[in-house]
Amino acid sequence: MKLIKGKPIAEAVYAECTRELEELKAAGHLPGLAVVLVGDDPASQAYVGSKERKCKELGFHSVKIEKSASISQDELLQVIDDLNADDSIHGILVQLPLPGDLDEQSVIHRIDPKKDVDGLHPANIAKLAMDEKDGFAPCTPSGCQRMLIEEGIETSGKNVVIIGRSLLVGKTLALLMMGKGPGGNATVTVAHSRTKDLAKVCREADILVAAIGMPHFVGPDHVKDGAVVIDVGINRIEDAEAAKGYRLVGDVDFDAVAERCSAITPVPGGVGVMTIAMLMANTVRACKLRHGLL
Repeated sequence: MKLIKGKPIAEAVYAECTRELEELKAAGHLPGLAVVLVGDDPASQAYVGSKERKCKELGFHSVKIEKSASISQDELLQVIDDLNADDSIHGILVQLPLPGDLDEQSVIHRIDPKKDVDGLHPANIAKLAMDEKDGFAPCTPSGCQRMLIEEGIETSGKNVVIIGRSLLVGKTLALLMMGKGPGGNATVTVAHSRTKDLAKVCREADILVAAIGMPHFVGPDHVKDGAVVIDVGINRIEDAEAAKGYRLVGDVDFDAVAERCSAITPVPGGVGVMTIAMLMANTVRACKLRHGLL
């Protein structure tokens, strides 16, 4: 069984970003990322902090905009409009979920698709579906695909089953893996809570992706011998022996499943670290597209 660790693959992505950054700086350009944080959710604050630190570490122009949960919809949309008009900003990310009654869809729709480095604007989803290469794919699915490519795991002609149909992962990963090129050309099934005989469907997978947000949901009955398992889930479960009173686990029961797999991602240390790496890569790409360098 091979353990697919995210850190070395993320470091390879960062090394690419650094090389491309030097080329951009030589041409007089500096990638800029703006992250908008609304409210004081601790998890969101932690995610935004990680993104901000990585931007500074790589040498990007980084802007963090923090607003209280009491901000109105119109005020938040004005923040987006201002960032759309700011030539120093190439990528805009609004940390989700938004608090209260704020309408996430209208905020996502307001972002200039050319600055939508989170890959959630309808224009970018359409480009992904149409195999157009000048859009942006969401970061977590892109990270999953990159892991498979870097590990030399063949996807062409393989049966892929994705458990979970969210836009953030399931739907968009299906589009990526059905697409042409490296990490694509797969036969993809998207399974979910209404799928009949889910375990049987999963056992057909050469590559099984779990993205449902349910700790230890995927067990041995879901995995055929020799399958590759990609665990996107990050769940907190209580653990009295842990320093924080909890520990992080995936959607896959790792200990019960690992011996059946040819390769598997751990949680933590797997897909999670790829999300920020692909965000940085999308930001560099947005800068290059803006200046006609792609």
